[in-house]
Amino acid sequence: MTGLAAAATGVAVATGVIQSPNAAVSFADSLSPVASTDHSDSPATDVQNRTPVISRSAARTAPTNDRRTQRDPAKAAALGLTSGPAVSGQENLSAQDPQAIAEALLPKYGFDGSQMSCLIPLWMGESGWRWNAENASSGAYGIPQALPGTKMASAGADWRTNPATQIEWGLTYIRDSYGTPCGAWGFKQSHGWY
Repeated sequence: MTGLAAAATGVAVATGVIQSPNAAVSFADSLSPVASTDHSDSPATDVQNRTPVISRSAARTAPTNDRRTQRDPAKAAALGLTSGPAVSGQENLSAQDPQAIAEALLPKYGFDGSQMSCLIPLWMGESGWRWNAENASSGAYGIPQALPGTKMASAGADWRTNPATQIEWGLTYIRDSYGTPCGAWGFKQSHGWY
């Protein structure tokens, strides 16, 4: 309820205005201000008669001493790390640029960063790095142009829409068939396919 509606309902109930459904009601009298002659509830009187209350919030914000006799040395050491990898959970690779995904996955397959110089033109010629690239005549599908596309299901059920899954399959295929992306690129340059 809004504040106005709640106030009107309260006035109607307090003054006995609510009646039977077919009875006529006059609101003019019920909403008229009434002068008070009793000053015992005035703010000055009220403040003088109040009991002092200690704020609980002050106690919560007051500094406290560490009640432990010792700190856990393992925890203190872990909290005091100044170097090392930051661990923040898993990263969703499928939300990234496909080339960035491939570059991040190269070490998993034993490839160094220099292999990107071969992988980029290899898959650019195959699919333009598009996860939904489909060859209408052959049925090859995805970034690595798997033939048939269903082969990529071995890397994940989301092979049709997830670039990371397609890249995982493609890098496995390249490693197993050509050794490295540069080996696959060299083969494609000689044969026109890989």
